[in-house]
This record gives sequence, C-alpha cells and structure tokens, in this order.
Amino acid sequence: MHDWLGSHHELLGVALGTGFGVAARIFMLRSDYRQYPAYPHGKIIHLALGLIAGALGAVAVPALYNKDYTAITFLSLAAQQFREVRNMERNTLTAIDHLELVPRGAAYIEGIAVVFEGRNYLSILTAFVTSMVVMLSTWWAGAIAGAILLFVVHRFMKGKKITHIADVERAEVKLDGPNLYVGDVYMMNVGLDENREIIREQGVGYILTPKSDDAKVTIANMGQRQAILHDVSTRLGVYRDDGDPALLPIAKLGLKTGKLGILVLPREKDEDKAYQAVSNVPLLEAAVRKPTEANRKSTEGNAVG
Repeated sequence: MHDWLGSHHELLGVALGTGFGVAARIFMLRSDYRQYPAYPHGKIIHLALGLIAGALGAVAVPALYNKDYTAITFLSLAAQQFREVRNMERNTLTAIDHLELVPRGAAYIEGIAVVFEGRNYLSILTAFVTSMVVMLSTWWAGAIAGAILLFVVHRFMKGKKITHIADVERAEVKLDGPNLYVGDVYMMNVGLDENREIIREQGVGYILTPKSDDAKVTIANMGQRQAILHDVSTRLGVYRDDGDPALLPIAKLGLKTGKLGILVLPREKDEDKAYQAVSNVPLLEAAVRKPTEANRKSTEGNAVG
C-alpha cells in the first residue's frame, strides 16, 4: 500500500485536492428561506461547477510541478467561466424579480451573483492548496490542510448583518388622519379608509438607528432598504396582492436624525419573528459606504502636501 501511494503521489494529490474542492462547494451551497438555488436543478448546476473548479485547482499543482506552465491558461479560462456564472445568476434573478410582490432590487441581486462567483474561487483555492500540500508532503498532511481550509471557507460564509451597523427597535405604527408614521418617522399619505384599517391591523414598524456616520450613509442606500423589505416579506409573507401600491412595505429615512423607518405588513403578524427577520438581513457589499474614512484620508493627504 505504501509503495502504491508513493508511485501515485501526483494522482493522490489531484484526487484529494478535487475532493476537498468539491466538499468546500457543497459546504457553501445552502438553500435558506430564499430557496435559492432551487432544488434539485439549481443545485446540480452549482455542484457540477464546483467539481470543475476543484479539478482545475487540483490539476494545476502537478502541472506546474512538472514545469507545464500552460496550466495557468486553464485557471484563466476558469476565471472567465465563473464570471459567466455571475452573469447567469444576475440575469436569472433579474428576469424573475418583477414577479415578486416585494422585489429584491438590483443591489441585492448583484450581491447574490458576486457570492456565487466568489465561492467557486474559494473552491479552486481549497483544491489548489490541498493538492500542493500533498505534493510537497504527504497525503495526510494534505487532508489536514483541506480540513483547515474548510474551516476558513466557513468563516468566509459569514457576512455582516444589518445589526452590525444599526440598532433595531420596535416602533409604533401611527395614523394621524391620512398621514402614516412609524415612531417619529413620516412614511406616507394613505388616502383610502380601507387601506388605513389594514395598516392598523397588520402593520408592524421598526426603527433602525445607525451606530456611526458611515452607517447613516449605508442604511440610506436604496438597495439596502429594498433588501430589508424583501427579506422580511419573504420570511413572513406580505399582506397585499399585485396592484395594491398603498400596501407595499416601505422604508423611509428620517432626514433630521438619519434613522430609518420600516413598515411591513406581514401575512404572519409575529412581531418577534419580524424583529429577527429585520435583524438578520445581510449587509450588502454594494451598499457599504465609508465617507468619514475617505474624508480623513483626504484631510491627512492635504496636510502632508
């Protein structure tokens, strides 16, 4: 057995690297409350791409070890292919977004597409490093390296949530005639008595208080606001049908305070679940802004100059 392992060292590196690369992709491929990717065909597509990514990353190591530097071209082709994955996800989600009662929005869609592309690169990295450790050492060292990389991949899966930048608190939904307020944030004018009655019965309000000046700019982003409304409506349902604009969940900014008022009309009116839904909304990379850091660097640059 030992002689066989020694004579098939490169094959063992490729096999182990591919295995851990696919395992990393399986580990990152989860359908949550958004039910995306769909089961089974959506998952099959991404598992197949994960197998390709793992194989490319694993094969590149023995190819480079044997001075076959054309292997780099295969990695560049993989990068191009996975950019197409990003385009595929973007186009698919954009095509179905107008069928949602509460759309995701372009920023949320772009964030999902970027995640799918990035996770294929993590699969390649896992396979590459595992295969490299096997080539330079032993198969069990490669297995340990692969297991460590799976842990690292798990860390990459945990993005920030809205609670990292803002405090979420329950707020009273108030109607002053046709004027609708969530806490002290004016939301909109509701003209029909029927709609006002539905909002009184089903409406749940929350106030998001930013923790910093940077956070004020981030939660003001329209894409981040739409992501909050979509996630809450997906998890709890929405009390409206197509053609009811007055019953559409809404997020409005308190211009003086920078607070964000959230009004949702969940089908399942559970305030605790709604609170958890708002708190667990992912922080979109496309929405993050850091103007204070940019202004500080600009000031420091001018002072040095």
